[in-house]
Amino acid sequence: MVICFVNHSKKILPILFLILISCQLKEPNKNHGILFLENRANKLVNNTSNQNDVIKILGQPHSKSIDDENMWIYIERTLSKGKYHKLGKHTLKENNVLVLAFNKFGVLENKVFYSKKDMKKMSFSDKTTENKLTKKSFVENFFSSVREKMYGRRR
Repeated sequence: MVICFVNHSKKILPILFLILISCQLKEPNKNHGILFLENRANKLVNNTSNQNDVIKILGQPHSKSIDDENMWIYIERTLSKGKYHKLGKHTLKENNVLVLAFNKFGVLENKVFYSKKDMKKMSFSDKTTENKLTKKSFVENFFSSVREKMYGRRR
């Protein structure tokens, strides 16, 4: 019985090895947003597509501009597992943003597509926005600093 298993193991082990290796070759992706955003954006035509057409093709926007309700923003982001030298950390595979501007009648006036390459060219402001709604009072600031000093000495 044992001898029979040894003879068949020479055939089974390579097949099992190939199955396990093929499972590792697939790259699991984590998608956020709308898949194939660039292809869908190409279906939209300036001065002919309206907001209803955009909703049919892309769905509801991820966000709208704070200043202008007629500016819609769509996002596509894809992360994949890194190679062995990156120890399996996620790497950014795609990062696409589509900005659509409509006129007051809801007709598409302008569309701008930003890809991962364009993201490297952009510069971002270092300024921060102060939130007055969650701003702490003098008493809260005083007690939080006392608590930090008190717990800081324990370490």
